Amino acid sequence: MFPALFPFFVISELLLGIGVVRFIGVLLDPLMRPLFRIPGTGGFVIAMGFASGYPVAARLTSTLRKQKQLTQDESQRIVAFCTTSDPVFLIGAVAVGFFQQAYIGGLLVTAHYGAAMLLGILLRFYKPRGTEMNTKHHTTIQYSHTLQKQQHAHHTRREGNTMQNNLFLRAFQAMHEQRLQNPTPLMTLLQQAVTNGLQLVMIIGGLVVFFSVFIHLFTSSNLLLPLYSGLSMFFSLIHIPSALSPAFVNGLFEVTLGVKSASILSIPLVFKVMAAAFIVSWGGLSVHAQIVSLLFGTDIKYVPFMAVKLLHGCLAAIFIVLLWNPYHTFLLNNTFVTPVFQHLNNMPSSISWASITGLSFLFMMLVFIVISFILGLYNKMFKSSK
Repeated sequence: MFPALFPFFVISELLLGIGVVRFIGVLLDPLMRPLFRIPGTGGFVIAMGFASGYPVAARLTSTLRKQKQLTQDESQRIVAFCTTSDPVFLIGAVAVGFFQQAYIGGLLVTAHYGAAMLLGILLRFYKPRGTEMNTKHHTTIQYSHTLQKQQHAHHTRREGNTMQNNLFLRAFQAMHEQRLQNPTPLMTLLQQAVTNGLQLVMIIGGLVVFFSVFIHLFTSSNLLLPLYSGLSMFFSLIHIPSALSPAFVNGLFEVTLGVKSASILSIPLVFKVMAAAFIVSWGGLSVHAQIVSLLFGTDIKYVPFMAVKLLHGCLAAIFIVLLWNPYHTFLLNNTFVTPVFQHLNNMPSSISWASITGLSFLFMMLVFIVISFILGLYNKMFKSSK
């Protein structure tokens, strides 16, 4: 946990302090607005959250909210769909470690992040009560003076030749203004980032240990038997093996315990992977407690986050079921798969998990680009019709 989270905490704190996040935010704003209805700084949170896993996205969102770079509505949606696991855990710990089936890593990555991206797109239409319709102006009001100066300086130039330069100039200007507002020396920023990172890692580790001990005590004392029985009855109604109920209950509290419980069951692999996808996407109450502790002091609410994570788990499980046969057909029909794979044993040595993961990320990026292009084209047509 320490080597996995601590570097990301330190790096994110430094990037926030020196203004790089503001620079990235201005550059990504034209993409993030039509796709997720969030400012460009949300793109940095998405990248860091997906790459480093929970709870880095919550930490960044909380900081940006306190700096007034995000509205409450934007913060609520960002922390909900960006709080995900990291690829190293999905592939290294879940696929290789628990299931000892490296080839399912690509499927888990696709289902997990694909469901998160879909939720992000769907949540752009969510507007809570009392939220202003025009959140864009409220979020970017601190950039208004810079934008006006840049637009006035380049007003007489041709739009086609100046749009790209204007964007980069505004990004550099925003980063410069951020640095002027926070003139803390770099070494002081590093010291603060290391201190804050150590505190966060200690809190997160303590919560993980607490929930692990909690679930072991409840399991050994048979206090969870009513939950097992009730969930088994529900699974029987929807034709899911009832043996998965202990794994789901364990995953309700802690991710690794739930995934490990599912991996050792003697049931078809598709159901075990489906359970793992749900548990990892839900995150467990251990992760939820980490999120609540990081969001303390902001107006970001927990109940919408919990509802979105439950939906994330359901969507990821559905994606596993829908993609299971096409994914295996794709692997079996390619020439780089040896006949050993036809028995669905361990992935043959000619296929690496990096190759499968690369294909999965490539597919998601293509979908991302296509959707962004369509939404951008729609926005241009809508503006030109006014």
